[in-house]
Amino acid sequence: MDFLNDINSEWTLFLDRDGVINQKIDNDYVKSIDEFEFIPGVLNTLKDFASLFGRIVVVTNQQGIGKGLMSESNLQEVHGYMLEKIQDAGGRIDQIYFAPQLASENSNYRKPGTGMGLKAKEEFPEIQFEKSILIGDSESDIEFGINLGIKTVMLKNNRQLESKADIICQNLNDFKNQLEQFRNA
Repeated sequence: MDFLNDINSEWTLFLDRDGVINQKIDNDYVKSIDEFEFIPGVLNTLKDFASLFGRIVVVTNQQGIGKGLMSESNLQEVHGYMLEKIQDAGGRIDQIYFAPQLASENSNYRKPGTGMGLKAKEEFPEIQFEKSILIGDSESDIEFGINLGIKTVMLKNNRQLESKADIICQNLNDFKNQLEQFRNA
């Protein structure tokens, strides 16, 4: 956890979306704005992270597109809504990367593959994976981070779980609180 002291504007924050920023729908996908619900405290947390991290990017598997349950334009509408609310609260997301492929396609673009991270580095060459944190709520998120050499944070969201992550927290706000306590100690 010593790396928490090193975080500054040279660092990049990679965030999963469902279960990190918004409520995850069990056995389904967020297909419209009506189904998108921010996790309590996330907007304030993202506002605080905006002044701490140089880059903030979302990396999200969205196989609901590949399954034909939603279109890419549905996803863009949801992301537009999400970005607007985050900006209104004083936060920011610099870019959103999504993988529409089915898990069965074994695409490297889909987490735990590294494609979305490599695309982010291509578009933002200043990203240094050794100065990055990935926050997710599934082991494929954590494996994505590990595969790129990124520090990892697993969010439990009231579940009992074990993880290879560097840090395990309850939710995004809990990580922010732990980060502040560590940096102020």
